Amino acid sequence: MKKILSFAVFVCGVFLSFAALSAQEIYELWPGTAPGETVREAEVGKRHADGLYRISRVTVPTLRLYRPAEKSTDALMLIFPGGGYHGLAAEHEGTQVAEYLNSKGVTAAVVHYRVPRRQGHEKHWAAWMDAQRAVRLARANAEKFGIDPEKIGCMGFSAGGHLTLMTAVNSQTRAYEPVDELDEVPCRVNFAVPVYPAYVLEDGKDGANRQKGHDSPIVADFAFDSQTPPMCFIHGDSDGISAMGSAAVYHKLRTMNIPAEMHIYAKVGHGFGMKPSGEHVGAWMDCVYEWMKVMGF
Repeated sequence: MKKILSFAVFVCGVFLSFAALSAQEIYELWPGTAPGETVREAEVGKRHADGLYRISRVTVPTLRLYRPAEKSTDALMLIFPGGGYHGLAAEHEGTQVAEYLNSKGVTAAVVHYRVPRRQGHEKHWAAWMDAQRAVRLARANAEKFGIDPEKIGCMGFSAGGHLTLMTAVNSQTRAYEPVDELDEVPCRVNFAVPVYPAYVLEDGKDGANRQKGHDSPIVADFAFDSQTPPMCFIHGDSDGISAMGSAAVYHKLRTMNIPAEMHIYAKVGHGFGMKPSGEHVGAWMDCVYEWMKVMGF
């Protein structure tokens, strides 16, 4: 384990300070070049006309840790921003989520997984490797991060919601061949929060649901293995990525006697993140936090 920690505590950059956040610690997920990559390049991102900042290219995936000023729990939430596996909505589905969690005393980590999609592979191929590695990194560094290794959760938005499900229900399936001793650490998560998850049903396995999710089966990506954890779902009922996907997975979990909670908001579309358009959906993150408390996280 000491060898694992010697790599896992490697900080790939200096601490950055944000007005609303405590110091951010940046950890590379992989030693050297990530599996399947041939280059190590700086992230590419920009602020768009809608005011949102999006990252369009990641070749060096990282875990960015945000510690609260005062902890209310020893849980950790890993955050997977959305972006269709083409990019990352790094603020309203990333750092702003971490800011909220920190305000409640929860340690958070935003995972900048690899984008865009790698040609010749499944859309989530590189991202799923990065997600499993991020869980292992967090668990191996539980003491350093000040967290309980059995209170590690993940949440994600849209494609990041799909990645959340991939991580939560497939922890006994390796996304990649081991590269070092860190890969001996379990990659299961203890709870999960899919937020308007994409690509859940067959009629929308690579985009909007063509049949609105009605009578469409869950995609074969999800194993629902014995390590599948409790979940809390957030979705809007006007979303082109149908809320029926969240409902289908909720139903599946209940048939497995796995605790689950679901919030579906009327007249709410896709991609609201921490920038909700209506008052009634504005408190969705409070629902997640209250669920975490009820579940003991």
